[in-house]
Amino acid sequence: MATRNLNDVEIRIVDDPARATAELLVVTAGHVALSGGSSPGRAFEIAAQLRPDWSGAHIWFGDDRAVPPDDEVSNYRLAKETLLDRLTVPPEVHRIRGELGAEKAADLYDAELEGVTLDLALNGIGPDGHTASIYPNSPALDESERRAVAAEAKWEPFVPRVTMTPPMFAAAGLLVYLVSGEDKAEVVRRAFVDDPSPASPASLIRGRTTIAILDSGAASLLPQG
Repeated sequence: MATRNLNDVEIRIVDDPARATAELLVVTAGHVALSGGSSPGRAFEIAAQLRPDWSGAHIWFGDDRAVPPDDEVSNYRLAKETLLDRLTVPPEVHRIRGELGAEKAADLYDAELEGVTLDLALNGIGPDGHTASIYPNSPALDESERRAVAAEAKWEPFVPRVTMTPPMFAAAGLLVYLVSGEDKAEVVRRAFVDDPSPASPASLIRGRTTIAILDSGAASLLPQG
């Protein structure tokens, strides 16, 4: 593993980002926010193998689509199939009730999150630089009071969404970015090297401590050394 610090973000370049992320998940107690995607899905599978007993943990979702929980594009469904259903002792799960519509689901999640501080938030970075469902130049970037808001989808599938907000992520004890693949190298550079910009939301979203777990492809445009 190669480790360096860029703009107060610890960069970890590893052969297997999903496993490295799973190893962080299983040693984190308390409140954990999950994300969707193929890389997190594999991390969840490994985490279930490493730690089958998640008693005492609370699982939240950094974002989800406004769909029923069994919909194929639901982040909750991904977590259920790759992590939750594989555990001998499950955590307490707080899902976004997307079947109620984005606005109603966001209001309910915002209320449920009152008083909650995340111990770990797991995020990815989209091809346009978005993270969670905070898209380039999104009004959500200016949110200062709410913990969750409805968001318009700017990336496929074009389904209304609910996302945690910058203040919610900023309070997290640890925010982990999991990014793989050379096709993400440009957005990784924008997120961790370039000046922070609303055009690249991942450059603005940080926890109290932030770690980026990358493979060599995703890290290929970062400064050397």
